Amino acid sequence: MELYDIKRIDYDQQAKVMKALAHPSRLLIVHALMDHELCVCELRELLQHQNNLSTVSRHLSVLKNAGLLVEEKRGLYVYYHLCCNGLREFLVSMDRIVGEAKEPT
Repeated sequence: MELYDIKRIDYDQQAKVMKALAHPSRLLIVHALMDHELCVCELRELLQHQNNLSTVSRHLSVLKNAGLLVEEKRGLYVYYHLCCNGLREFLVSMDRIVGEAKEPT
């Protein structure tokens, strides 16, 4: 594929997803959701140092707006799960890239 064949919107969406993942707490949330869905209260426990519910909700909102999460309300609880099958592969690739990246000297 030639570079000029790629549409600008593709770059914009890719940047949106990468920005959503570019925070340690959001990466932790995504890793936790790879195996099963979790409710907000469980994710709040996971992010112990950010026990503020509004902070956790903000992280979830960023991930949801990037198209990575789906929420489902059941009674008083809201559950989240990942909706992108390729996210696991992306994170495995990212681990490989981080391992190969050379730290500046």
